[in-house]
Parts: sequence; structure tokens; C-alpha cells
Amino acid sequence: MSVFIRVCRRAGAVLAAAVVAVPLSVVLAAPADAAAPAACTAPTGPYQRQVERALGLAVDGRQSPADCRAIRAYQAEHGIRPAAGYAGPVTYATLQRGGSGCPTDVGRIACVDLDRQLTWIQDGAKRIYGPVAIRSGRAGFETRIGLFKVYYRAQNHVSTLYDVPMPYSQFFDGGIAFHAIDGAISSPPGSHGCVNMRPADAKAYWDLLHTGDEVYVSGHRPGTSGTSGT
Repeated sequence: MSVFIRVCRRAGAVLAAAVVAVPLSVVLAAPADAAAPAACTAPTGPYQRQVERALGLAVDGRQSPADCRAIRAYQAEHGIRPAAGYAGPVTYATLQRGGSGCPTDVGRIACVDLDRQLTWIQDGAKRIYGPVAIRSGRAGFETRIGLFKVYYRAQNHVSTLYDVPMPYSQFFDGGIAFHAIDGAISSPPGSHGCVNMRPADAKAYWDLLHTGDEVYVSGHRPGTSGTSGT
């Protein structure tokens, strides 16, 4: 028995020495590309020149890898999704956004800019979500402007007037609500007054807003007259 124990101990010592002998660099090594950022490959956008000018880039209207990286960094910093480096309308509108008049002294508030068909949420002057694209009311069903409050929420609401689903509904002005829609936000002619949103954005608003939070709507949708709220 003692001979067996000595043999086992000797074998264990040899195994331990072999493990210790493995270079530490091998143990800690990670795949060479594990931390490498994804290549920025977004194509030239419709607002390429305007965005290049606003970001202080060389203005030639053609996307370059350096342009793509700079635009992507700006998008990531300002909560624009996806932050892919594409010079699209939301990125350009964000660069030009100033002067919406959205209050900064009421805590959490959802801001709706009908002129640029954008919305975002801010706490004081700090933006915490967006801006993201919306579709507001068409001519004859304009989304009213003014300061409102979320007064009713229904995650799986169905319109009793139009018999259509309105996921993540948050009502702030009579029958007017933020809610998700299927299909393209930009599709004409517009809503019946509601602020239509992409599903992911409507869900984010559902998670961030609560009953009693304020909503500020300004401007007017191009092609409509616009109406005032209370």
C-alpha cells in the first residue's frame, strides 16, 4: 500500500509540474479579434454633406471610413439607433434640433417635434432616450400642440374606433396616444392624431414613462395646419 501511495504522489507531482509549466500567456490568451470593433461600413446617406459640415468633417458628400466612424460616434453619444454611421434624417435633425422649447424644469418629459417628426425623452435638460422617428396626425386629424400629461396606459390596447391594435398605448390628450405600429413610420398619409412609433421605441417609452409624466408637443407636421391644445 505504501508503495502505491508513493507512486500516486509522484504521479501527482509530475502532473502539477506540467500544469505550472504551461506559459501564462497561453492561459490568458484571447482570440486576436475578440476586442476589435466592427468595421464601419455604412454607405453614403441622403444628408451626407450636411452632417459632414455640422461635424466639422471634410465636406465632399461621399462617405469615407473616417466619416463613418465620426458619425457613428455622434450617434452613439446622442442615443440615435442604430449607431451605424449612416447620415440619415434622424441624425441630421438631431444636429439641427435646437429651439424645440421643450420644458427643462418639470423632471421627466416626452418631447414631440412635429416639424421634424421626432420624439425624445428628457429629465430636465438631459436627454435619456432618442430622438427617434414618429408619424403624427394627417391633415384633418392633426396632433394637437401643447403641454399634456400621460393619463392612461394600456400595453395591449385595441382601438374601439378603428378596430386596430395599438401596442404600448400611453394616452396624453383625449384619444391621442403614443403607440407602436407595424410597417414604416414614414408611410403616408399619417395617423388619426396619435404619435405612431416603431415597436422597439414604443416599448422603450412604455418602460420610461409613467402616468402623470408630462408630454410637450410643438410645431406642426408638414402639409397640415396644426392645432393648439390646452
